Amino acid sequence: VQLQASGGGLVQPGGSLRLSCAGSGFASDKYAIGWFRQSPGKEREGVSCIGTSGRLTHYADSVKGRFTISKDMSTNTVYLQMDNLKPEDTAVYSCATVLCSSVIIRGAYWGQGTQVTVSS
Repeated sequence: VQLQASGGGLVQPGGSLRLSCAGSGFASDKYAIGWFRQSPGKEREGVSCIGTSGRLTHYADSVKGRFTISKDMSTNTVYLQMDNLKPEDTAVYSCATVLCSSVIIRGAYWGQGTQVTVSS
């Protein structure tokens, strides 16, 4: 099982980015996938998750209404569309297999992170 996150970068406040998490080594309907973020001095935060079929989604209150998670079953890729970005969204974002509920619990597999920096 491998998860490859990409799409981070530098963006101005109010801007957008789309992160991708490409899965390999497993069927697209086997695991729920979630996004986590961590910045220096802060605890890791579960940002969003999507269920095995792509119908169930959950969001942290801090990103609700600004972030959208989606899944392409044909390519086994999960996307995190991030709009209206704020400086406090600055963090390393990583994806992982998860237990997807209102509390996002990281599972056994996770990928390397991608840096998101929101700054003017």
